[in-house]
Amino acid sequence: MGAVVALDRLLETRRVWRGRQRSEPVAEQPTGHAALDALLPGGGWQLAALNEILLGAPGSGELQLLWPLLARLTQAGERVVLVGAPAIPFAPAWQAAGVMLAQVSLLQVSGAERLWAAEQCLRSGSCGAVLCWPEQVDDRALRRLQVAADSGQTLAFVLRDRRAADNPSPAPLRLLQERQPRQWRVLKCRGGVAPVRSVPVSL
Repeated sequence: MGAVVALDRLLETRRVWRGRQRSEPVAEQPTGHAALDALLPGGGWQLAALNEILLGAPGSGELQLLWPLLARLTQAGERVVLVGAPAIPFAPAWQAAGVMLAQVSLLQVSGAERLWAAEQCLRSGSCGAVLCWPEQVDDRALRRLQVAADSGQTLAFVLRDRRAADNPSPAPLRLLQERQPRQWRVLKCRGGVAPVRSVPVSL
């Protein structure tokens, strides 16, 4: 039979692992939509993490969803990078939403270069947010973006087809745009259980 050792001694010598209580998620970046913030565990976008937005089609509401955040970031002097956007942003609409266009960079790249460019922007730590519209992306590539967002402490958004909703994803937050009725549903959120209730598209 072994010798009796005090628990304090085991902890001091790190021979016993002590679990920690799960910390509550911190949301320093609310979405700008009170109804959506109320559904998310941290009350907003996942920081330093990959936020995945699943759409019926490009231009079907994602800008209205993201403009409050982009306006806030750019007005604070943060750079926002759009990688592989499906169209050139309509400047008057972005300005009307409060986005400072001087702080927005547009990278027109295609294929695997989109993911590479997004990853480099995220890792650089010089951006407030990076939005990427990948042509094709798999679990491995999404995981790389998640790691890059974490290492660069940057908000990352991947906007892709809603048909990917059935596939697993390493993104800590996933939002799905539902069609009938048109609304946003939280599929996955780090720090809590995805709520059953959805919020209207108009928010």
